[in-house]
Amino acid sequence: MSEQQHDEKPVCEEDDDEKPLNYKPPAQKSLAEIVQLDPEDESLAKYKRTLLGEGLPLVEDPNVPNVVVTRMTLVCEQAPEPITMDLTGDLKALKNTKFVLKEGVSYKVKIHFKVNKEIVSGLKYVANTYRAGLKVDKIVCMVGSYGPRAEEYEFVSPTEDAPKGLTARGTYTVKSVFTDDDQTDHLSWEWLLHLKKEWKE
Repeated sequence: MSEQQHDEKPVCEEDDDEKPLNYKPPAQKSLAEIVQLDPEDESLAKYKRTLLGEGLPLVEDPNVPNVVVTRMTLVCEQAPEPITMDLTGDLKALKNTKFVLKEGVSYKVKIHFKVNKEIVSGLKYVANTYRAGLKVDKIVCMVGSYGPRAEEYEFVSPTEDAPKGLTARGTYTVKSVFTDDDQTDHLSWEWLLHLKKEWKE
């Protein structure tokens, strides 16, 4: 299992409004610039080792994206089988695939991704949920900052509880985005969540 880059617990927040932020991310530096930065600063050197490891598994191919999201799983102990979507294939097919979740269950979102070239800052997962064309929920999960390495990273969100009750059951369209501080769209995809009374009816 890939370890997360930070010790703090992941944070997901409901976000009902688009709030303008005055925050401006710092200017992006290349990996080479960061490695050469303040070599005498011991705390910075330790941080760089934590973020980058001892080696630098750089990918030189300009056609390879810096961040590649490979799959997402709804982790639920009660589920009869894994609820996983492959994000490396045809994303349009996900629009017509219903991922079933039983009402009232607890679940987490697990995302696997790779960083290939440069450090990426402020990664976050954003999910906008719609029902009958109306937006009913928005979740923003702060994923963190990561350096390039050969192995995949794994992000696991805090526990969420699926809604329950007759009015909650039905099909929801979820528009997911994996982005960062620079507003780079690393991956956007749509999928269908089908909330049911039982796993199999």
